[in-house]
Amino acid sequence: MTLAKKKPTLLHALLPIGFLIILLTINVKVLGSDAITGANQIALLLAAAVAGIISFTLGYSWKEIESSIVKSISSAMAAMLILLAIGSLSGTWLLSGIVPAMIYYGLKILNPTIFLLAACVVCAVVSLATGSSWSTVATVGIALLGIGKALEIHEGIIAGAIISGAYFGDKMSPLSDTTNLAPAMAGTDLFTHIKYMVYTTVPTLAITLIIFLVWGFTLDTSRAATDSSAVLTAIENSFNLNPLLFVVPVLVIFMIVKKVPALPALLVGALLGGLFAVIFQPQAIEKISGIQGDYIRASFLAVMKAMTTTINMQTDNEMITALLTAKGMSGMLNTIWLILCAMIFGGVMESSGLLHRIAEEIIRYAHSTGSLVASTAATCVFFNFTASDQYMAIAVPGRMYAGTYRERGLKPEVLSRTLEDSGTVTSVLIPWNTCGATQANVLGVATMIYAPYTFFCIISPFMTILQAYLNYKIRRFDDEQQPQQP
Repeated sequence: MTLAKKKPTLLHALLPIGFLIILLTINVKVLGSDAITGANQIALLLAAAVAGIISFTLGYSWKEIESSIVKSISSAMAAMLILLAIGSLSGTWLLSGIVPAMIYYGLKILNPTIFLLAACVVCAVVSLATGSSWSTVATVGIALLGIGKALEIHEGIIAGAIISGAYFGDKMSPLSDTTNLAPAMAGTDLFTHIKYMVYTTVPTLAITLIIFLVWGFTLDTSRAATDSSAVLTAIENSFNLNPLLFVVPVLVIFMIVKKVPALPALLVGALLGGLFAVIFQPQAIEKISGIQGDYIRASFLAVMKAMTTTINMQTDNEMITALLTAKGMSGMLNTIWLILCAMIFGGVMESSGLLHRIAEEIIRYAHSTGSLVASTAATCVFFNFTASDQYMAIAVPGRMYAGTYRERGLKPEVLSRTLEDSGTVTSVLIPWNTCGATQANVLGVATMIYAPYTFFCIISPFMTILQAYLNYKIRRFDDEQQPQQP
């Protein structure tokens, strides 16, 4: 006989969240940036244990909780596989000279004053074309970070410019999975959704670009010429700079534009990077492998090292050596560990309705259009924080609020835009979210270091809330159009 399950109270739902916040705060105070290397993972597991105990008291069995955990982890499996592919790609693109070539020519072309603006625009264009913020950050983003570091710009604001541009494109591209998911959850079509997002997204991007432009004029570039000259010399001495190297990134971007799934596209890019390393970089091959006189064996060993473990091109300058370093697949394992723990926590919270209970409470206080949109945005951020996945942060609030928006006479694109303005872009600001953990690892910049500078992601939810309170471009059904209740 199955025992009746109890509905969780708000206190039940908030206890695991409060416990997690306390542990994460202690971790940051005691360990600082090292918290992400294990302590935060344990915090998530302990918070999941607290949520599990509460679920047991509500009448849920271990089988039900376990099933929810497995489902939660399964939803992030594609992201973890992509992380491994990105790790191998970063290694072979360093060994082949692709990323060093991007850095080399970028230093020759980009002026330090407009670098942040240019980095944001370049990533926006690439992400808009590919529909993938992850692919954009893992390819041109890594190169731009290297250029910015060589120009003596703080790594946090460089990463902020890269991510701001990448998430603009991800949010507006019809090829993006989140851009397709949001209208599907809200009940509108893709292009109505994209056109409607222009009202909030373009002003947000404009403000972001102005900030980066003004910031660029405040930078001290007095040492940039000397430092960039040292980087150029080190790259020239370590790699054969051939224009044919750019064939590989162009091909990867072309594949993604043609809707080749990210995982095979990145894997092809990694393998081509290894092939181009063998063809163009015999000096680097011998240096990484430590083998001379047997080029076939040296090539195999160097490419395997590049794809799997940390490699670097040693120079006399510590900064340049760090710049010419890649971590391979092994460098992604800590992030995968973090994602696994985060999805376990999210799965337990989802299994007994603890997440839904908190969101349900928020709806009760949403009386005006402005407060409804603000509540939706807050719910999306909440799910990014607790479920640790941007898809959950779009799908669950989308299902929850669709009826309420319809009852208030609001067209579904108002909801779909709010989901994107707050769910898609804030995921990258949370260290244990799949997006935040991934971008921090790919760029080698901690989430809390770059988060204050990702102006596009920070401003987006406030822009959509502001326009709702001002009643600006809020689309409503006419009486004749009002849909019937199901």
